[in-house]
Amino acid sequence: MTTEKRGLWVALVALFILAWTAGAHAHCEIPCGIYGDEMRVSMMEEDITTVEKSMKEIIELQKQSPINYNQLVRWIMNKENHADKIQEVVAQYFMTQRIKPEGDNYVEKLTLLHKMLLQAMLCKQTTDLSHVNELRSLLQQFSKLYFEHSHQ
Repeated sequence: MTTEKRGLWVALVALFILAWTAGAHAHCEIPCGIYGDEMRVSMMEEDITTVEKSMKEIIELQKQSPINYNQLVRWIMNKENHADKIQEVVAQYFMTQRIKPEGDNYVEKLTLLHKMLLQAMLCKQTTDLSHVNELRSLLQQFSKLYFEHSHQ
């Protein structure tokens, strides 16, 4: 295989991987009508639990002497990534695609979602478990409000 063909293969594989992983992270904004609202809420519940576990691990790792900075950084990154996932689902899925201005309880749903964004941000900034508890409570409140009416 020539160097030119090998370079083309590498570029094609990289492009394929990039396209595949980009689509795996967020629901598209094409109005396809295929939505997994329950699945998104379940994913956020799992992300909240992961943020909580990460915070607890960070707190314990900080007590050690000497501190294992490699593990500490890994848990911090894990906490950040899962808080980011929550923010992405809230903003890119629910706020932009599922919550309609003409829908029932629009302001209440938007308010809960905005509070979730803020709590996820606070989870990234601290290891204060009260932010996890508040985020979990807000998700439960939103879920109840969202699912008690038809989905718009």
